[in-house]
Amino acid sequence: MDKLRNMALAAELWFMKLRMRRDPGIDGILVTVGLCIIALLLCVVMKDSLAQFIKTIVASLTDEASGILTAPRN
Repeated sequence: MDKLRNMALAAELWFMKLRMRRDPGIDGILVTVGLCIIALLLCVVMKDSLAQFIKTIVASLTDEASGILTAPRN
């Protein structure tokens, strides 16, 4: 009886390992490629506004950093 129980437990463990195994699949690759294509299209279509946006952020950060660096110390 114990031998039968041990065999049943071993079969159950084998089946659980089989179910839990993950295949790499192609879904992740397709999602990654799709997101890259969308990002490239956005960069091409919105090139001018994206450049202006980056210039605005850099100018703002530069002004803020200059203010912090030139602030009087106590």
